Amino acid sequence: METPQARKVQPGKRSVLLALRYYGRELARLRRLTLPTMLLSALGNIGINYVAPLIVAKLVGDIADDKDITVGSALPYVLGFVGVLLLAETLWRIALHCLNRLDALGIEHLYVIGMDELFAKDAAFFHDNFAGSLTKRVLSFASRFEQFVDTLTFQLVGSFVPLVFGAVVLWRYEPLLVVGLLVMIAVTAVCVVPLIRRRQALVDEREEAIARVSGHVADSLMNMDTVRAFAAEGREAAEHRARVATSRRLTLRSWDYGNLRIDTLVAPMSVLTNALGLLLAVTLGGGAHGVEAIVVAFTYYNNATRIMFEFNQIYRRLESSMTEAAQFTELLLTPPTVLDPPSPEPLVRGAADVRFERVVFAHSGGRPLFEGLDLDVPAGSKIGLVGRSGGGKTTLTRLLLRMTDVDSGRILIGGQDISRLRQADLRGLMAYVPQDPAMFHRTLRDNIAFARPDATDAEIRRAAEAAHVTEFADALPYGFDTMVGERGVKLSGGQRQRVALARAILRDAPILLLDEATSALDSESEILVQEALWRLMDGRTALVVAHRLSTVAGMDRLVVLDRGQIVEQGTHDELLTASGAYAKLWQHQSGGFLDDTPARAELP
Repeated sequence: METPQARKVQPGKRSVLLALRYYGRELARLRRLTLPTMLLSALGNIGINYVAPLIVAKLVGDIADDKDITVGSALPYVLGFVGVLLLAETLWRIALHCLNRLDALGIEHLYVIGMDELFAKDAAFFHDNFAGSLTKRVLSFASRFEQFVDTLTFQLVGSFVPLVFGAVVLWRYEPLLVVGLLVMIAVTAVCVVPLIRRRQALVDEREEAIARVSGHVADSLMNMDTVRAFAAEGREAAEHRARVATSRRLTLRSWDYGNLRIDTLVAPMSVLTNALGLLLAVTLGGGAHGVEAIVVAFTYYNNATRIMFEFNQIYRRLESSMTEAAQFTELLLTPPTVLDPPSPEPLVRGAADVRFERVVFAHSGGRPLFEGLDLDVPAGSKIGLVGRSGGGKTTLTRLLLRMTDVDSGRILIGGQDISRLRQADLRGLMAYVPQDPAMFHRTLRDNIAFARPDATDAEIRRAAEAAHVTEFADALPYGFDTMVGERGVKLSGGQRQRVALARAILRDAPILLLDEATSALDSESEILVQEALWRLMDGRTALVVAHRLSTVAGMDRLVVLDRGQIVEQGTHDELLTASGAYAKLWQHQSGGFLDDTPARAELP
């Protein structure tokens, strides 16, 4: 199910204006292509639709004035007519060439900007939005630039700028011809604008429905094993059909509103404008220019009415491109909660001691988990975090990584407040192995080297050997060059965890965060990997979250968390001797795992 935040992506004026700002910046950045493209497009249209008809009108006027027209006297008109058309066609071709480069360069840069904006978001943002919806929106944000620029260049600027040229020519013949044209355009606009505003709301609903379809498809495909395991193919397919049906219904509503209402209004207005132009030309055209004025007026009015008739199409294309772009920029209007400071402190490398001071934190919309928590982790010490689920163990590691921020209090590394450091600098100090390691749909080598892209093949292999990855990697069809599949589906859970450990080993960071780093390993592999982990932890600061208490029994200190409170601290032997919370947890273990069954309330 989508979260309330994910459901609330309805583009408003702010997001549309933001999308326009991004597109406008691209046009300005590429102005060496933008200006020639639009200028050449307008000149080509002027030549074909306005200058060429002037030549024909002049010839017709001469014939109507009973001038002696021969092949020789008509030849200059014909050559001029052909020359204008050839020149206009050439200008159009050059404009199209410039436009292709403009589109390609703009789309390339917008792809980069879109991903940069997403990378700047915090973890909560990605928890609240489907990966499929985000993918569609960021791709549409870039790709719709092409439709926007094409429509702007050839249909908007390429039509309305030549219309100004036409109005100047008509004014030379008879000012009332211009007045009549402007009146009809104004009346049409007044009638159509309210309908366009209503249609915009329908388009917003349509685009949101399409984004929901994309999100559901991605969600189902990424969890196909779970779908099959629960025999839920029919249920997921039915949900997909329902979403597609909603999308189809909203799409038809937006299309019908434009085609039936707006076009139905514009069509008769275009006909009336044409008729008015012909009437004015015949009535007023008997002056100095005679038949020539009638031909020019009729042709120019016809050009104007064609633009009026195409206005809905032009608007729909601009509307479609801006709405899809705004689907992405709407997401940008909510700023991330985890930000780099305006003036970050330079990272001082040295002691890797960690200190939590009076930390207060509550998950969004929930009760406080930590209320004044204090915890000291001396440099080079190995601290095990244990306790029942929900106690705050993983949350501590996420706060240290600044995946989310504390509500109050502070976290220090080497005496530096982590909120005053650049996030990249902070995370460069740590190697993190989560309980469910994420794999990229890349080679095994790439997944290990993700921790350090500049690592040599020899370094990658040493890390793989230390994490016992080579035991299965060498047996794969292409060894370390084997693709692991989306999210690592071609690997077992234990193999994925070994790859994540190899990453941490290759990272060679002063602080290690291990969140159930051996939970998916069998007993034999666990012994081997733990040996590698102990070697890795030597001389480093380590915070290790574990439900399998045997994995942390040899730590320098164990911290027992319960509902966000530290209830006990000490070594394994000290805590067993104290017969407190840790001792009870140890007694409740089954096969080395912590029994997560909530303790029953004591009877009176």
